[in-house]
Amino acid sequence: MTMTTAEADKILADNFAPWVLDLGLSVQAVGDDRALLRLPWSDRLAREGGALSGQALMAAADTATVIAVSAARGAYGPMTTVQQSTTFQRAVTGSDVLVQAVVTKLGRRTAFADITLTDEASGELAAHASTVYALLG
Repeated sequence: MTMTTAEADKILADNFAPWVLDLGLSVQAVGDDRALLRLPWSDRLAREGGALSGQALMAAADTATVIAVSAARGAYGPMTTVQQSTTFQRAVTGSDVLVQAVVTKLGRRTAFADITLTDEASGELAAHASTVYALLG
């Protein structure tokens, strides 16, 4: 049974630090092995020059991975980031970012995911990340 966006939003609300919640992320869609989150544009997340900060993009990718892994497992369970690699391809200015995380391998103790971060206004790829998670429970 596929997780609903309401269930995924509850995972977000119940399991993340207040500063992550301050990013304003919302779950747009959830599939059996994926999650699509929206990172809304905010001047508070912009760095000098007006571009969205890399730290905000990396936190959004990391958070989307937790939702995607939870969807793939059928429920949230304790997990932790082991590795995240992010490449930034273009600046995002004044636009929301769509964060698509896809679980590429789900094992008993680890999960791997591929994340794309797309500038919603232009449709251009802003960043790409890959993550490895340890599944703790």
